[in-house]
Amino acid sequence: MLFSSISFLFYFLAGLLAVYFILPFKIKVFKKKSGEYCYFEAKNFVLLIASLLFYFYGEPIYTILMVATVLVNYIAGLLIDKFRGTVGAKIALWASVIFSLGSLGFFKYSDFFITNINAVFRSEIKLLMIALPIGISFYTFQILSYTIDVYRGQAKVQKSFIRLATYVSLFPQLIAGPIVRYTTVEEELSERKHTFENFSYGVTRFVIGLSKKVLIADTLGGLSRALMASDDKSVAMYWLYAIAITIQLYFDFSGYSDMAIGLGRIFGFEFLENFNYPFISKRVAEFWRRWHMSLGSWFRDYVYIPLGGNRVSKLRWVFNTLAVWFLTGFWHGADWTFIFWGLMFAALLMMEKFFLDKLLSKIPAVFAHIYVIFMILISFVLFHANGMSGAIADIGSMFGAGGLPLWSKETGYYLSSYAFVLIFGIVGSTPIVKRTVLKIKEHKTGKLVIDILEPIFDIVMLLVVTAYFVDGSFSPFLYFRF
Repeated sequence: MLFSSISFLFYFLAGLLAVYFILPFKIKVFKKKSGEYCYFEAKNFVLLIASLLFYFYGEPIYTILMVATVLVNYIAGLLIDKFRGTVGAKIALWASVIFSLGSLGFFKYSDFFITNINAVFRSEIKLLMIALPIGISFYTFQILSYTIDVYRGQAKVQKSFIRLATYVSLFPQLIAGPIVRYTTVEEELSERKHTFENFSYGVTRFVIGLSKKVLIADTLGGLSRALMASDDKSVAMYWLYAIAITIQLYFDFSGYSDMAIGLGRIFGFEFLENFNYPFISKRVAEFWRRWHMSLGSWFRDYVYIPLGGNRVSKLRWVFNTLAVWFLTGFWHGADWTFIFWGLMFAALLMMEKFFLDKLLSKIPAVFAHIYVIFMILISFVLFHANGMSGAIADIGSMFGAGGLPLWSKETGYYLSSYAFVLIFGIVGSTPIVKRTVLKIKEHKTGKLVIDILEPIFDIVMLLVVTAYFVDGSFSPFLYFRF
């Protein structure tokens, strides 16, 4: 079920909100012999059932896999806590890691390894052709954050299966992130506040994300497909394509994150931000501190730092960087394009570390910014390409390979036709709009105007987006394939 669909907005979400806010957080069930009452956490149970139904709607059979993952890691957490400080705790942790990563590896990477084995050894092993469970990359990392943090003593073991299952299956961020750490929502699983301010903020944040996805990302997705289908290609057209897919990917993924954060706030959860205007960066390292922050911090805390981080020899640091970025690329997909995409960033980060950062600090900031944008455009053409041969062809075409003309009539046509969306997307990817709104709200009158306009904005944008739904002008989120 897509967030950007009538069935989700006007049936699933509307019905869930009605049930969720009617019920109390806890219902007194019975009195124990000790005199204490036993409580049933109604809101968590409703969210759990709704989340399972949400996932079942799109992945019926793989709902069993997700529940099994929760059960295995729930038991692992209990065993880690019971045998803390002993070999038993380590065995339980490794069982959690092996089961979770083993499931991810089997479903996501089996055919990748078989294909490469066949290519190297000229064998004819049949592909398994297993469908990828939606969101497995996200919920696997989430559940691992739980067991690892329990083992480290950074999180308390969760003795309620319903709470842990609610955390893993929570539908707002289940299928495309952000990767929510258990420690982020640990307290909110047992007690959380529902206020009008949070509800209002959540609705507006959700509508903004939905609008970003449907009105900008999907529109630019149509542009990128039209450009690649053109018979009148040019160098400029490939650069236009690079800009289109980069902005599309940003608004698609950040739009989903906005929706997840907004829905989370509606239900009383405060998820951390996942994007912080990455395109204003002046270093590639800064870009990755602003882009998909939940993934970057996960690899930092659970892979990079355990390997030694940067508190090691230069040679070891190079290995650590290559390992993390190989895994980052491979996490995104079972294709060499993703691996080389990750290694490209590893190379750029090492170059910045050893000499490029000093050079960039001596030149005007605008040139440092151009350098980052240039590299990001190249990287996302690689990221979006159809295999390595397609990536080489697309990147080569950006520099005139194959004798492409610099300009073509179709390039001018598409540029003029999509100019407004492109400009709006570029401006919207900077903090200009947000800073302007915050500046206006500093004044009492301005704040009053914004407070009045905000619900009107929500209603108008929801109507516009609904019109796109009816027209059928929307598509699945790009990150569903990861």
